[in-house]
Amino acid sequence: MSLIFEVLAEPTRRKILDLLRDGERPVGELVQSLGLSQPAVSKHLRVLREARLVEARVEGQRRLYRVLPKSLREMDAWLAPYRAQWESSLDALDHHLEGMGGNRDEASPPGGTPS
Repeated sequence: MSLIFEVLAEPTRRKILDLLRDGERPVGELVQSLGLSQPAVSKHLRVLREARLVEARVEGQRRLYRVLPKSLREMDAWLAPYRAQWESSLDALDHHLEGMGGNRDEASPPGGTPS
């Protein structure tokens, strides 16, 4: 699990995953979208492949990359208890604000006073 977080700490790798989210893409398209050299993109793809976050398939002369959701699901499962805690805290804040009797939608602008 820590390897996945380490790999995803790099912003370019997250951008690659974002680009692959909607479907597989060839390396050339990733190079163009990222504005990086082909060797730099290939290096990031290798790291993502080793972490089992993406996989490649060969189609003629091209390599097409796509996201492997299994590792992301494992990370999501690990984050689930924290997400529940955040949601619980936000629900408690919402309840507290409602109890104050104020309508948050009618809040005064920053630095201003209520009308």
